[in-house]
Amino acid sequence: MPEKKPRFNIALLASGSELAQSALAKLEKLYPHVPPKKADILVTLGGDGFMLETLHHYMQKKIPVYGMNLGSMGFLMNTFKSKGLMDRLQRAHKIELRPLVMHAETLDGVVTKALAINEVSLLRETRQTAKLRISIDGKVRIDELIADGTIVSTPAGSTAYNLSVHGPILPLQSNVIALTPISAFRPRRWRGAILGHSSKIEIEILEPKKRPVSAVADFTEIRDVKKVIVQEDKQTCLTLLFDPEHNLDERIFAEQFME
Repeated sequence: MPEKKPRFNIALLASGSELAQSALAKLEKLYPHVPPKKADILVTLGGDGFMLETLHHYMQKKIPVYGMNLGSMGFLMNTFKSKGLMDRLQRAHKIELRPLVMHAETLDGVVTKALAINEVSLLRETRQTAKLRISIDGKVRIDELIADGTIVSTPAGSTAYNLSVHGPILPLQSNVIALTPISAFRPRRWRGAILGHSSKIEIEILEPKKRPVSAVADFTEIRDVKKVIVQEDKQTCLTLLFDPEHNLDERIFAEQFME
């Protein structure tokens, strides 16, 4: 039977997987729920990918999101349990995240704005390596980076693609972002940089017609770019909810000691 006096108005959202849909049907019978636009908390069922989709879709609503893992990694999720959901929401800890905002200009002069919760990636489109000029706060720091690309990562995203290309893991409250090359050829010894969260990163694509590059902000891909500007979006704040024993700060810290 559903609880008679819910302490929160919750919306239940699930990915399309069979496991998540089965869990959704179970929770719908156990708990009163409302449409997302009327919710105090969004409860998501799925994996990290579905959590990111939910955060992007409801970003402007500023509704806290509590995820339960029915995917693979579940780094941004809590353990799935059908019972005691309202008590878990009552005890949950809040984690606030600020995304990156990307402005990508294409060869034909079109500028596209997109937000990234994890990272902004610049990737070569062909067999030839990309040539990039990198400026930080208006000063050129690398005149020519020859590589497969580069990544600008938030602390929350530092354990994702950034980590897979040997970038640093960033504590959640560190107020820094990571700039990490992807398979750098020149300068060969450059392994990236850790920058203040207020830094403005400008990446100019050299020889953009001969060596085309795409820019990707989480799910948004812009092809054939000639310049990309990335910085923290100070106007947007996202709230994730975690069980005390599954705090995101602890997960990011623990990642640094994993084999």
